Amino acid sequence: MRFFVRHRTLYRYSVPIRLAPHVLRLTPRTPGGFQARQELLVDPLPWSRRDGFDGFGNGLITLEFPDMATDHLSIESRFEIEVPPPPAPVGLFLPPLPWWGAYAGAEFAPYLGDSAPEPAVAAFADGLLADVGGDALAFLRHLNHTLHTRTDRRVRLEGDARSPAETLATATGACRDLTVLFMACCRGFGIPARFVSGYQAQAESVDGQRHLHAWPEVLLPGFGWTGFDPTHGLPVADGHVALCAAPTQESTMPVEGGFWFDGTVITSTLDYTVEIDTRR
Repeated sequence: MRFFVRHRTLYRYSVPIRLAPHVLRLTPRTPGGFQARQELLVDPLPWSRRDGFDGFGNGLITLEFPDMATDHLSIESRFEIEVPPPPAPVGLFLPPLPWWGAYAGAEFAPYLGDSAPEPAVAAFADGLLADVGGDALAFLRHLNHTLHTRTDRRVRLEGDARSPAETLATATGACRDLTVLFMACCRGFGIPARFVSGYQAQAESVDGQRHLHAWPEVLLPGFGWTGFDPTHGLPVADGHVALCAAPTQESTMPVEGGFWFDGTVITSTLDYTVEIDTRR
């Protein structure tokens, strides 16, 4: 599937400010994707730009700005990319769950978390695993479908992902909430899981607008990372473009930076627009 994406972020400040360095995570990382073009428009114009990667393989753009006052910051990312269908884990033999100890290396530790899931989340996952008799792929598909059908999926513009226990108890949540709950259920059985931020072709949202999307990926032995989309109840395929993948949501923020100002009181607003066109 070919994606045409335009994503504009606009910050406005009530008093003149000076911009600190900003880190952008707006570069597609979809494996095998053919990127035809990419353009980044920033106002005020930065005086330097550095391109690189973080420790999880995500593309980073670091911008530094001149020492001048401004009442806004506008960042517009445009790109065109061809996303091929990823391989599907069809016919893959996996050991039954749980996989405790299967991923014992230090490189896997960030994707397994540093604490056990809350009791209610663990009980929920135990029930789903019992339904499929310990089959790993069947569990992942069952979890994906169950979260999709039992959750009142909503758009929430502000705030980090809620705790897995809160999303489970309220049966409501945004895509980032479902992603974190899915990850907790998997990590409780020793399945490495990571948070992915990006875009998707299916325009299902309560407000009819386009937004950044989030979904989980899990690491399958002998296969690699594969994604599920509990918001839509589907496996991740060529209808998704990943920007960033990391053990936590905090490491996938698309724009990260700061500012300083004279005085003690300031208000700021954030507006954004996401436009996505696709064709096969």
